[in-house]
Amino acid sequence: MTENRGSTALLMMDVQNVIVSRYAPEEEMLDPFRRALDAARSHGIPVIFVRVGFRPDAVNVSSRNKMFGRLVGMPDHPQAEQGAQIHASLNARSDEPVVTKVRVSAFAGSDLEVLLRSQGIDTLILSGIATSGVVLSTLREAADKDYKLTVLSDACIDSDPDVHRILIEKIFPVQADVQTVDEWTNKL
Repeated sequence: MTENRGSTALLMMDVQNVIVSRYAPEEEMLDPFRRALDAARSHGIPVIFVRVGFRPDAVNVSSRNKMFGRLVGMPDHPQAEQGAQIHASLNARSDEPVVTKVRVSAFAGSDLEVLLRSQGIDTLILSGIATSGVVLSTLREAADKDYKLTVLSDACIDSDPDVHRILIEKIFPVQADVQTVDEWTNKL
């Protein structure tokens, strides 16, 4: 089934320097992300980059937050300026929005939903780091918001291959189509 390109967007989530350096230390690990990005651009599908970022000293993070609480009071926390930049090999273009979120889901504390609604987007193609983090959280929230979803299985990375496999094979198909980048691009 060919997607309605006018209502579809590719989300490239948490492909920022600090996260890529941790999860994708070898440059070729980003190849599926680049192929998805190239395909979206060549087919006129909007690309939206999503990154996690916090205020200086992480004042918008609670110390009770198990994932981000360690950043509280750190003036040079990892999501500060350089670490929060989109990885250069994926190179967000000037016409591609970069949305900053403050928690795990791409919708949390960001203007993503307003941006999607203003462009009439109702179908999301999800890619990101980590599968068990931003991809899972965004998929769940987007499904609850009635978006049509596709997850690009090879344009998702997780530190635990078993968790990645279970999510891709068992959990995500309940709420999304799961395809490789090549399967997705062959349908464009």
